[in-house]
Amino acid sequence: MTDEPAGLSRRSLLAAAAASLALPAIARAQEGSVMRIRFVFADQDFTATLEDNPSARDLLSMLPLDLAITDYSTNEKIAYLPRKLTEEGSGPFGNEAPGDLCYYAPWGNLALFHASYRWSRGLIPLGRLNGGPAPLLLRGAYPLRVEPLA
Repeated sequence: MTDEPAGLSRRSLLAAAAASLALPAIARAQEGSVMRIRFVFADQDFTATLEDNPSARDLLSMLPLDLAITDYSTNEKIAYLPRKLTEEGSGPFGNEAPGDLCYYAPWGNLALFHASYRWSRGLIPLGRLNGGPAPLLLRGAYPLRVEPLA
Protein backbone atom coordinates (compact mmCIF):
# COMPACT_ATOMS: atom_id res chain seq x y z
CA MET A 1 0.00 0.00 0.00
CA THR A 2 1.27 3.50 -0.77
CA ASP A 3 0.43 6.84 0.73
CA GLU A 4 0.14 8.65 -2.66
CA PRO A 5 -2.97 10.79 -3.27
CA ALA A 6 -5.73 9.07 -5.22
CA GLY A 7 -5.20 9.39 -8.97
CA LEU A 8 -1.58 10.60 -8.74
CA SER A 9 1.30 8.23 -9.07
CA ARG A 10 5.01 8.93 -8.85
CA ARG A 11 5.23 8.06 -12.55
CA SER A 12 2.53 10.60 -13.57
CA LEU A 13 4.15 13.33 -11.45
CA LEU A 14 7.54 12.67 -13.07
CA ALA A 15 5.97 12.69 -16.53
CA ALA A 16 4.26 16.01 -15.81
CA ALA A 17 7.51 17.52 -14.53
CA ALA A 18 9.42 16.34 -17.61
CA ALA A 19 6.75 17.75 -19.92
CA SER A 20 6.84 21.14 -18.19
CA LEU A 21 10.61 21.28 -18.67
CA ALA A 22 10.26 20.48 -22.37
CA LEU A 23 7.70 23.23 -23.12
CA PRO A 24 10.13 26.18 -22.99
CA ALA A 25 12.47 24.35 -25.39
CA ILE A 26 9.59 23.70 -27.80
CA ALA A 27 8.54 27.36 -27.65
CA ARG A 28 12.12 28.51 -28.30
CA ALA A 29 12.41 26.16 -31.30
CA GLN A 30 9.19 27.56 -32.80
CA GLU A 31 10.33 31.16 -32.22
CA GLY A 32 13.59 30.48 -34.05
CA SER A 33 11.96 28.65 -36.96
CA VAL A 34 12.22 30.11 -40.46
CA MET A 35 9.05 31.87 -41.60
CA ARG A 36 8.56 31.99 -45.36
CA ILE A 37 5.79 33.36 -47.53
CA ARG A 38 4.91 33.13 -51.21
CA PHE A 39 3.87 35.96 -53.56
CA VAL A 40 2.07 35.39 -56.87
CA PHE A 41 1.06 38.09 -59.37
CA ALA A 42 0.85 38.10 -63.17
CA ASP A 43 3.38 35.43 -64.20
CA GLN A 44 5.61 36.09 -61.18
CA ASP A 45 5.86 33.51 -58.39
CA PHE A 46 8.47 34.08 -55.67
CA THR A 47 9.11 33.67 -51.95
CA ALA A 48 10.42 35.74 -49.06
CA THR A 49 11.97 34.79 -45.75
CA LEU A 50 10.53 36.81 -42.89
CA GLU A 51 12.36 38.45 -40.02
CA ASP A 52 11.65 37.20 -36.53
CA ASN A 53 9.90 40.34 -35.30
CA PRO A 54 6.37 41.20 -34.10
CA SER A 55 5.35 42.90 -37.37
CA ALA A 56 6.42 39.94 -39.52
CA ARG A 57 4.63 37.49 -37.21
CA ASP A 58 1.51 39.69 -37.39
CA LEU A 59 1.66 39.61 -41.21
CA LEU A 60 2.03 35.82 -41.16
CA SER A 61 -1.04 35.53 -38.92
CA MET A 62 -3.15 37.30 -41.59
CA LEU A 63 -2.27 34.94 -44.44
CA PRO A 64 -3.48 33.95 -46.95
CA LEU A 65 -4.39 37.31 -48.48
CA ASP A 66 -5.62 38.48 -51.86
CA LEU A 67 -4.39 42.04 -52.42
CA ALA A 68 -3.48 44.34 -55.29
CA ILE A 69 0.12 45.24 -56.10
CA THR A 70 1.18 48.37 -57.96
CA ASP A 71 4.26 50.43 -58.71
CA TYR A 72 5.19 53.27 -56.37
CA SER A 73 7.94 55.73 -57.25
CA THR A 74 10.84 54.23 -59.19
CA ASN A 75 12.11 51.71 -56.66
CA GLU A 76 9.24 49.73 -55.15
CA LYS A 77 5.93 47.99 -55.47
CA ILE A 78 3.28 48.39 -52.78
CA ALA A 79 0.23 46.46 -51.60
CA TYR A 80 -2.26 47.71 -49.00
CA LEU A 81 -3.15 45.33 -46.19
CA PRO A 82 -6.72 44.90 -44.87
CA ARG A 83 -5.60 46.14 -41.44
CA LYS A 84 -2.52 47.71 -39.89
CA LEU A 85 0.25 45.52 -38.48
CA THR A 86 1.71 45.91 -35.02
CA GLU A 87 4.59 48.39 -34.82
CA GLU A 88 6.04 46.84 -31.67
CA GLY A 89 9.84 46.77 -31.76
CA SER A 90 10.17 49.04 -34.81
CA GLY A 91 12.96 51.55 -35.27
CA PRO A 92 15.74 52.62 -37.60
CA PHE A 93 17.72 49.98 -39.46
CA GLY A 94 20.77 50.49 -41.67
CA ASN A 95 21.06 47.48 -43.98
CA GLU A 96 18.58 48.58 -46.66
CA ALA A 97 18.94 46.76 -49.98
CA PRO A 98 16.95 45.85 -53.10
CA GLY A 99 14.91 42.74 -52.35
CA ASP A 100 13.74 43.98 -48.95
CA LEU A 101 10.15 43.40 -47.87
CA CYS A 102 8.98 46.13 -45.48
CA TYR A 103 5.85 47.50 -43.88
CA TYR A 104 5.13 51.22 -44.11
CA ALA A 105 3.13 51.86 -40.94
CA PRO A 106 1.71 55.33 -41.73
CA TRP A 107 -0.11 54.02 -44.82
CA GLY A 108 -0.58 50.39 -43.75
CA ASN A 109 1.06 48.88 -46.82
CA LEU A 110 3.69 46.34 -47.78
CA ALA A 111 6.68 47.82 -49.59
CA LEU A 112 8.68 45.48 -51.83
CA PHE A 113 11.89 47.21 -52.95
CA HIS A 114 13.46 46.42 -56.33
CA ALA A 115 16.03 49.26 -56.25
CA SER A 116 18.03 51.17 -53.65
CA TYR A 117 16.20 53.03 -50.91
CA ARG A 118 16.86 54.58 -47.51
CA TRP A 119 15.08 53.99 -44.24
CA SER A 120 12.38 56.51 -43.37
CA ARG A 121 10.29 56.92 -40.22
CA GLY A 122 7.51 54.32 -40.16
CA LEU A 123 9.31 51.75 -42.33
CA ILE A 124 9.63 48.35 -40.62
CA PRO A 125 11.67 45.46 -42.08
CA LEU A 126 9.61 42.29 -42.57
CA GLY A 127 12.00 40.13 -44.58
CA ARG A 128 13.95 39.55 -47.79
CA LEU A 129 12.90 38.21 -51.15
CA ASN A 130 14.54 34.87 -51.89
CA GLY A 131 16.29 35.05 -55.24
CA GLY A 132 16.40 38.85 -55.40
CA PRO A 133 14.08 41.59 -56.65
CA ALA A 134 13.80 40.63 -60.36
CA PRO A 135 10.08 39.62 -60.15
CA LEU A 136 9.25 43.17 -59.03
CA LEU A 137 10.54 44.70 -62.26
CA LEU A 138 7.31 43.85 -64.09
CA ARG A 139 5.55 47.22 -64.26
CA GLY A 140 1.83 47.70 -63.68
CA ALA A 141 -0.95 46.88 -61.26
CA TYR A 142 -2.02 43.27 -60.67
CA PRO A 143 -3.99 41.08 -58.28
CA LEU A 144 -1.56 39.67 -55.70
CA ARG A 145 -1.81 36.45 -53.69
CA VAL A 146 0.25 36.21 -50.48
CA GLU A 147 0.31 32.90 -48.63
CA PRO A 148 2.37 31.09 -46.00
CA LEU A 149 4.82 28.36 -46.91
CA ALA A 150 4.91 25.29 -44.72
